[in-house]
Amino acid sequence: MNTATQDRLLILMREGRGRVESTDWFRVALGLVYLAGLMTKETIDFKKVDREFNRFIYHTLGKGHSIASVLQYMSGEKVMPVVESERFLEAFQRHCPEVPLESIPFLLELNLGVAKNISGLEPVGPLAEWIARRKAEAPEGGGLDAAQGI
Repeated sequence: MNTATQDRLLILMREGRGRVESTDWFRVALGLVYLAGLMTKETIDFKKVDREFNRFIYHTLGKGHSIASVLQYMSGEKVMPVVESERFLEAFQRHCPEVPLESIPFLLELNLGVAKNISGLEPVGPLAEWIARRKAEAPEGGGLDAAQGI
């Protein structure tokens, strides 16, 4: 992750109203940037990438936070107020234009798929339902079945 991306994520974080919302926005935006970065044909050195993200997260949020905790947060119900926030979506679009808004359901579904592989449990709940609704609303050939635009 480059310095410009880090700066944009910090600016986006500051647009949140209060500490909790700012932290939640940071987690979701960072997680989406991380997941979008996985959409490449290049070989990924996960140790290096995770180390870079973890260092940035530690410097921003402090001890006890990591890319794993960010992705775990993004696989639960707590992510719903963020992904349904027009303010967040507008800010995310301005500060992270390399991750199209249309790809958010796909990226969250990708994250849930990884969680399913680890836990063996089918994803259920508000986030899984939200993703299903977005997929149903997507135009034919929309960006939800593939990582289009990333």
